[in-house]
Amino acid sequence: MKVNCHQVSKLFNTRNGDILALENMSLQTEEQEFVCILGPSGCGKTTLLRIIAGLLKPTEGKIRYEGNKSQDGPSTALVFQEHGVFPWMNVIDNVCFGLETRGIAKGDRCRMAMPLIEKMGLVRFTKNYPHQLSSGMKQRVGLARALVSGADILLMDEPFAALDAQMRLIMQEQLLEIHREYHKSVIYVTHDIEEAIMLADRIILMTARPGQVKNEIKVSLPRPRNVNGQNASEFVKMKTEIWGQIREEVEQGIRQPL
Repeated sequence: MKVNCHQVSKLFNTRNGDILALENMSLQTEEQEFVCILGPSGCGKTTLLRIIAGLLKPTEGKIRYEGNKSQDGPSTALVFQEHGVFPWMNVIDNVCFGLETRGIAKGDRCRMAMPLIEKMGLVRFTKNYPHQLSSGMKQRVGLARALVSGADILLMDEPFAALDAQMRLIMQEQLLEIHREYHKSVIYVTHDIEEAIMLADRIILMTARPGQVKNEIKVSLPRPRNVNGQNASEFVKMKTEIWGQIREEVEQGIRQPL
């Protein structure tokens, strides 16, 4: 499926005055495209993702989903930075939560979830609770839950930001493998330029608040990509060019009042 955001604006009313988080934000994704949204802190990246997910309503503008769904279930699934797992549920119940809310019988839920639990390396931990898991394992639980939901579009809000460098690389590689195997569209929010280049087919650069599209960058480097790999010089050149474009927005964000 595709997502079409047309002139989306979001105004928050607070005790300290109105805050315009997004203004006339427009973008469109393609089928099975991996899009990274990159911008300075406070530019409205997470707000946009939550509007696409249906958790927030835009003040103005529209979100449209275009294309045919591959199966039953929600159009989108959101993977949070802080795992989003329920501490009172074990691994298999966490993964199956969305299926349970749709009224799917327990036996069928488990049957649908187990291949993904196995793929995520969590088979030995199905009865474990989140406090018994590492940060990386909890993030894999959240990713498995998103995949088993049947959603065609994965919305990811800096999901690996809290992981250590080694685990972050492993999770990035696993996400790309999932993207290839399951043919999902992905909209991935990040503030990390290297991560965006490593993952994305296309990068959307956002301005400082109120967030708008500053530029779109097609990433045509062959995968796997990294700053020390075969295409290191092209990787570094792209990183430098993106930083040159976004630095002004970062500095503008710093100067803005809270």
